[in-house]
Amino acid sequence: MEIGTPLFEGAKKVLLLGSGELGKEMAIEAQRMGIEVIAVDRYDLAPAMHVAHRKYVVDMMNGNAIKAIVRRENPDAIIAEIEAINTDALIELESYGYRIAPNANAVKICMNRIELRKLAAEKLKLPTTKYAFAENVEEVRKACKDIGYPCLIKPEMSSSGHGHVLINKDEEAEDAYRESISHARGKSRRVIVEEFVKVDTELTVLTYRYYSSSTGNIVTKTIEPIEHKRPSYYYVESWHPSTVSQKVKDEAKGIATKIVEELGGFGIYGVEILISGNRVLFSEVAPRPHDTGLVTLVSSDINEFQIHIRSALGLPTPEVKLVSPAASHVILAQSDEIWGPKFINVERALEIPGVQVRLFGKPSTYNKRRMGVVLATGNSVEEAIEKVRKASSMILVK
Repeated sequence: MEIGTPLFEGAKKVLLLGSGELGKEMAIEAQRMGIEVIAVDRYDLAPAMHVAHRKYVVDMMNGNAIKAIVRRENPDAIIAEIEAINTDALIELESYGYRIAPNANAVKICMNRIELRKLAAEKLKLPTTKYAFAENVEEVRKACKDIGYPCLIKPEMSSSGHGHVLINKDEEAEDAYRESISHARGKSRRVIVEEFVKVDTELTVLTYRYYSSSTGNIVTKTIEPIEHKRPSYYYVESWHPSTVSQKVKDEAKGIATKIVEELGGFGIYGVEILISGNRVLFSEVAPRPHDTGLVTLVSSDINEFQIHIRSALGLPTPEVKLVSPAASHVILAQSDEIWGPKFINVERALEIPGVQVRLFGKPSTYNKRRMGVVLATGNSVEEAIEKVRKASSMILVK
């Protein structure tokens, strides 16, 4: 492969559809490899735009807008960084020969909970919670009765826990359904109703595929599982390596490998696994680097963002090594909208040995918006977790 110089003829180009904190880290890794970066998002001054060569601000659900940008830029790889994208446009672009990472159909399936559950549970026979699909209040009530209370309702398409509602009794079904679909992307009124289980812990199995030019084969590999717990339905803290038994790790890796090989393509997937007692359950999968995988910025010799860029461009990553026990903890905004937010006490957090701080550079806040992350290494996972909790509690957004 020949890699040219950015902004000159022959440069390799990556176009990011979504320019949040995950996109920013991918842009940085691409820049380090001499790749030209184009960042696209629905709002200006998104994190990846700060470190890209060019940017575009468009409605990401507007397929014509996406196709027009792609035709103008003619990138070597298109990476979907967020869920709210017109996936039909991606499928059309792929049919014209554009390379979508990991592939357009995988992006479409992973961003639709109902289609993903059908694939995982019904086609691949992976273990999941009990579930049913519904598109009105009566169907939700019937599903809850069949599954048993309490149960969880989620929109067909949403992200970061938006629209997840717990139903404890029949009388709550109507309000829960309306609340759930109010967070859905597009006009879908379909939801998935799931068995509510006590989650002891969760794993993210980062699983990636790349083409090996030396063997002519497509290789699928997993990284040591990352562990995390959520106080709600969104990521707050993760640590690497996980502390579960080897048996559970192996079972989780097996589930992740099976679904990623079915989805195919080239790139990294974040496969979410629930551990409930002796049950190891498939939950969801992201067709891109995962937010819990931010910990790999300090835990492994090659982080998840570099792996995704490599695979998207047809480059190999034959091995990933853990270099240190590590943990990450987000910095959340605690107030409604503030433009040009400021961070205080960063210097206090950085006095803790082994701590690093990444501020994402988002132009504004809303309550619970992820504004940065604290990373730490330690002699043990427990030490690293203690460090990130202490450091993140010091940093305030105002």
